[in-house]
Amino acid sequence: MPDASIVQVSPVWALLAALLLGGAAVFAAGLDGVLVSRTQGRLLLTGVRMPLVETARLLRQRRRSTLAADSLLWRTGGAGLVVVALLMVAVVPLGRWTLADLPVGVVWFNAMDVVVWALVWLAGWGPNATHSLIGGYRFLAQALAYELPLMFALTAPAVAAGSLRVGDVVAAQQGLWFVVWMPVAFAVYCLAVVGFSFWGPLAPAAGVDIAGGVLSEVSGPDRLLVQTGRYALLAAGAAFAVPLFLGGGAGPLLPGWCWVLLKTLLLLSAFVAIRRRLPSLRADRFVEVGWMVLLPVVLLQVLVVALVVVGRG
Repeated sequence: MPDASIVQVSPVWALLAALLLGGAAVFAAGLDGVLVSRTQGRLLLTGVRMPLVETARLLRQRRRSTLAADSLLWRTGGAGLVVVALLMVAVVPLGRWTLADLPVGVVWFNAMDVVVWALVWLAGWGPNATHSLIGGYRFLAQALAYELPLMFALTAPAVAAGSLRVGDVVAAQQGLWFVVWMPVAFAVYCLAVVGFSFWGPLAPAAGVDIAGGVLSEVSGPDRLLVQTGRYALLAAGAAFAVPLFLGGGAGPLLPGWCWVLLKTLLLLSAFVAIRRRLPSLRADRFVEVGWMVLLPVVLLQVLVVALVVVGRG
């Protein structure tokens, strides 16, 4: 039976969800700018202003065009990242409220992650250019390495809750948050979020060695959409981790929705920070780690969770 504490709100509230996701993306961009300023010895205010200055610059910049480009696929791939991020957060409960109380909410998030594969590939294929195409292939190779571990990382909380509904997963954590006894699943999940956002150590699709890869041919408003999409995907991944592993809106004193936002921003800050602290991983090396290390350990995590659930029964 559905958890009575979760209320599905009117679709009109989708605007609020979009504003919150946009605010989280702006927060991530601002924090990233501050971290860049610190490494370059600039003033803190310079870092805070950096996203605004970059946005204004890109809005004034002309769109780049290439010979025989498929403009429709190209622009769809770039703009679609923001749309997918919005669809991801549709199933995230904000305290007692959610936009879509789907009985398969966990699967929905995983499906949206797979859509990112197609979008990044289109962004690499559409320009009909060498570097962007290599970036698209790199992303697919990386995605093959994190996707199966991510699927099993999402399975662990669902098995523990006995449901694929996100509200039920939250309710199952009333005594103990899943991150406490599912640390491997949580770590693999976080790694996958960094991966589908092609961020930090998992950004070979936009590597400097291939002139920016999928970003090499985008400029102006198109580049702004892609960069916004990357921050939005990070924010959506951080938001979904809250009901999945971090107890949802559970917490003292503050209302549930405040705790959801606070936990999301804290995890999002960690995602942004690793960009400057960890080296980039080669796609072929990460594939090896994904299949030989991540997949076995997360399968073991699911086995442990299943044994605990059977033991309780």
